[in-house]
Amino acid sequence: MNYFSFMTDDEVRYVHECSLEILEETGLLVRNEKARNRFAKHGAIVDHETEIVKIPSDIVEKYREMVPPTITLRGRDPAFDVTFPRKLPVVATASSAPDIVDPVTGECRRSTSADIARIAHIVNELPGFDLFSISTLADDAPKDQFSLTRFYAALKNCVKPVRTSVYDIREAKQVIKLGELIAGSKEAFWERPFINFGYCAAVSPLTLDFDSTDTMMYFAENGITAYGTIAPMGGLSTPLSLPGMLTIMNAEWLAVAVLAQMSKEGTAQIYNFLPVFADMRDGAYAPGAIEIGMMNSAVCQMARFYNVPAGGYLGLTNSKVADAQSGFEKGMSPLMGALSGADFIVMGGLQDALMSFDFGQLLIDNEIAGMVKTVRGGFGFSKEAVSLQDIKDTGPAGMFADNPSTLEWMHSATFMPELADRNLREKWEMEGSSTIHQRAMNKALQILSTPNSIAFDKSIDDRIRAEFTGLVAGDSHPQEGWTRLEIGSSDPVRERRVNRRKRA
Repeated sequence: MNYFSFMTDDEVRYVHECSLEILEETGLLVRNEKARNRFAKHGAIVDHETEIVKIPSDIVEKYREMVPPTITLRGRDPAFDVTFPRKLPVVATASSAPDIVDPVTGECRRSTSADIARIAHIVNELPGFDLFSISTLADDAPKDQFSLTRFYAALKNCVKPVRTSVYDIREAKQVIKLGELIAGSKEAFWERPFINFGYCAAVSPLTLDFDSTDTMMYFAENGITAYGTIAPMGGLSTPLSLPGMLTIMNAEWLAVAVLAQMSKEGTAQIYNFLPVFADMRDGAYAPGAIEIGMMNSAVCQMARFYNVPAGGYLGLTNSKVADAQSGFEKGMSPLMGALSGADFIVMGGLQDALMSFDFGQLLIDNEIAGMVKTVRGGFGFSKEAVSLQDIKDTGPAGMFADNPSTLEWMHSATFMPELADRNLREKWEMEGSSTIHQRAMNKALQILSTPNSIAFDKSIDDRIRAEFTGLVAGDSHPQEGWTRLEIGSSDPVRERRVNRRKRA
């Protein structure tokens, strides 16, 4: 497949060579002593007093070539495992918002484990999403069970691959123990480890922090499925120019990939990124900028150069509601990613620069994901699809609607949205002039009103609760007071948020 690209092969090679030069001559600030020792053991030049590590080019080349060309993310049900690159991009929810738009009041509040359970239940039913990257934090998590709480509520209600990051190795071990209890034994879990982690070891510019680097090495040493994300901010932690940002980001990705291979050869990686730009008028964090999609195109080229999967946070928005701004910000960059060859797209559910989750937005993003996958599915060219004989048989002024081939193609030739309105204005008005957010909220409630058939059975839950006292309930059911919106009335979730913005 031919992908859209900005850079020539020579330009890709130049970015690579500049990255090697940065790592060899400027080096990295590596806060973790174990990581510095590991770099030194494998040929890097380490100054423990300044904590600067310089990696010769030949060492970088040796270890980056060990990164496998594919990665597999596993779910509780193996039918939902995903290995990529593949033809269609793997689409995930965006993760770790501290707040949620309350589906009853419309006000932002801190998210809880019950919200994670609801979101997991819904994501499990949405075909656009292949992976549940745990969307929110859990403000009610018991002491010393923060990441455990998030994973428990998510895994209990979703059999697709689940991932998020943890603070440290203690939390990682706790979550892995959860996986073993779900699987029934340590041996059963490690035969097919279905918990996936993320980390962000690199802190721009050119710094590896302590805890994330520690967990990254632990994941690699133990063969735990995990992938890193590079998260620079153009104009603040990187040059503002796109090529400058790409170069420093590429050097950071290479450094983390090399350390992962030094920890265990063959550790799978994704060239995954969350680059954002500072709006230089006021320094605002701008993850909805179109430059995110443009940067992803370049990242896809670098990933193909290294023969590794490419991923990115592409469907993000600065908008606080599901409006036109969120629509174009959440639509343009994922589409650009799909056309540029992105293998992994993180996009679902979040608003307000990753600060809040909205149930209606999640359902809308599911339709965007479906359209993005339709684009990557291709034009479907074949002699059969050309329909030459049909055209001849129908002839001038004919009608194709009742042709057998039209019936045959009607469910596969075009994407059929469930929420987007395509009625004539008169019919739309007669049916209450609903907004897409209203329809999305009703669909979310419909899913949650059906008992979750894939939730843990009692024997699994009993095992988990015997191990972890005080664990949250983790059950999915509609929030008290959440009722179906009467179409024709206002959308309380959206209206309260819009009015609050006006007052501000």
